[in-house]
Formats: sequence, structure tokens, C-alpha cells
Amino acid sequence: MIFKRVGDGRPYPEHGTTSQAWTRVPPRQVRLDNLVTTRDTLRLTSLLDEDSTYFGDLFAHVVKWRGELYLEDGLHRALRAALQQRHVVHARVLELDD
Repeated sequence: MIFKRVGDGRPYPEHGTTSQAWTRVPPRQVRLDNLVTTRDTLRLTSLLDEDSTYFGDLFAHVVKWRGELYLEDGLHRALRAALQQRHVVHARVLELDD
């Protein structure tokens, strides 16, 4: 098992966090098997693209809500980590109140 669960959509409330605000959230390691995805599809070209993070954040974006960790952005990054036999991904974790 790679992820805790594969989801489709964001069950948590809209948080409105900007790209600039995400950069102020310190990255930390998150186990892949603790993550619930918010998308159930991926683009193979993005998965195989070595430069896919060139214009974006180097770290995945995870939202913690009601005790669950939701992978909001970084699905391809997380899958690449799993294919490389890694069990963790570096992510910025935004904690939302219930």
C-alpha cells in the first residue's frame, strides 16, 4: 500500500492559502501511508517529467484536518518517491481547525 486512502476531492473547507503563504509553512517528512489523496487520477507525463517541480514548490502540500493528512498538491512527487522505494515525502503541512 502506498497511501492510506485514495480520495477524490477535498473534504476539508476552503482555506484560501496563497502560494506565498505556503512558503512560510516549514517542510517536514510525512509518511506516504499516512496520506489521503485528493485526486484519483494522474498524468503519466507529469510523473515521468524530471523538471515537474521547476516552476512550483519543491515540497508537497498537505492539509491536516480532523486528524487526517490530505495530499492537496504533490501526487506525482509522492508517487515518484514510492517508485524509488522511499516511504516518506517532504511536505508543508497546513493544520486547519475543525
